[in-house]
Amino acid sequence: MTDRGVSVILPTYNEIGNIVALVRAVGEAIPPGWDYEILVIDDNSPDGTFAAVQRAYPDDPRVVTMLRTEDRGFAKSIRAGIERAKFDRIIIMDSDFTHDPVEIPRLLHIGEIFDIVSGSRFCAGGRMEDVGHYTTSMLYNWMLRLVLRTQVQDNLGGFFTARRSALMKLPLDKIFYGYGDYYFRLLHYAQWKRMTIVEIPAAYMLRTAGKSKSNALRMVMNYSIAAIRLRTTLSRESRD
Repeated sequence: MTDRGVSVILPTYNEIGNIVALVRAVGEAIPPGWDYEILVIDDNSPDGTFAAVQRAYPDDPRVVTMLRTEDRGFAKSIRAGIERAKFDRIIIMDSDFTHDPVEIPRLLHIGEIFDIVSGSRFCAGGRMEDVGHYTTSMLYNWMLRLVLRTQVQDNLGGFFTARRSALMKLPLDKIFYGYGDYYFRLLHYAQWKRMTIVEIPAAYMLRTAGKSKSNALRMVMNYSIAAIRLRTTLSRESRD
């Protein structure tokens, strides 16, 4: 048995068209020499996502399903997966194939050196198939970098690997709420704790099935408020 293992956390809500194929693709992408588990953390999807995974993988101990019926939410599902994970090395990725499992070996390889390795759309070599989304996200990330005073180029990607033991030392209640905004809070509290962070180029693909749950205007408003609150909090904490 290898002494290297990774827990891949897939937060889901209404991803019945993607999730079974994604679990298979993730398993196939794990490099030789690594043990693994795939944690499907489902927010009680009405489309049957949770049941679909259980039907597809009834006897595979490496595929773990967790149904959340209370205090639901994207970031809270990710936290639940981190707390449930059995391996110290974890990978977080979206469940709609926008985060490509083919990137997993590179994340794990570089993750042996750094606390957090973030797959970035905006560092050299990174890209996104949805050109319109890429442009608006890049512009918004420029604004986030100004507000948060950070050199991180992709503050909303959410495709990353980290050491569970390091993440558990962060103020989780201050990070894991809301939607994609949890990620820039995580990155900046990680920097505050002097964790090592590196961005590597990654390709963000088109969703293969289903519809996005996000509303662009609402996200911009919510993320902007969250960024200003984080900047205020960090300024206050730096003075204490």
